[in-house]
Amino acid sequence: MIKTFFLCVGVCAFSGVLVGQTLPKPAQEHRTISQVLDRAITLTEKEFVPAADAMPEDKYGFAPTNGEFKDVRTFAQQIKHTAAVNYEFGAAILAEKPPIEVGDEDGPESVKSKAEIMKFLNDSFAYLHKAVGTINEKNVVEPLKSPFGEGTVTRLGMST
Repeated sequence: MIKTFFLCVGVCAFSGVLVGQTLPKPAQEHRTISQVLDRAITLTEKEFVPAADAMPEDKYGFAPTNGEFKDVRTFAQQIKHTAAVNYEFGAAILAEKPPIEVGDEDGPESVKSKAEIMKFLNDSFAYLHKAVGTINEKNVVEPLKSPFGEGTVTRLGMST
């Protein structure tokens, strides 16, 4: 009985080794710079957009008021700010002006309802994906005019 038990344990222990040797190893996938950067943006988008959408429209005006939180952006203003900055980053990467008025990083005044803000946000991520898709080994660290004042930035810096 004990011999049978140890025989079974031995067979089970070594069967994993044998199976592991017979399975083909997956091929190494080579990703481009733009694919890696786009993936990072996608991960952020998949977290941020659903969070913005989950907030009820009647709470979009919420802003904390106690302590150090005086005079901070409302929830809606923060979402618009994020979208506006996405447009600014995308435009910098493409070396062009943003295709929409971003104001002082606050987005268009005309965008007010939750539906309008969500469209503005989703469109900003689409524009940023388009911009990152143009990054390659040749232009990734090429100096660009900074959208935030004097100086230069790189496409890599604007996409991370």
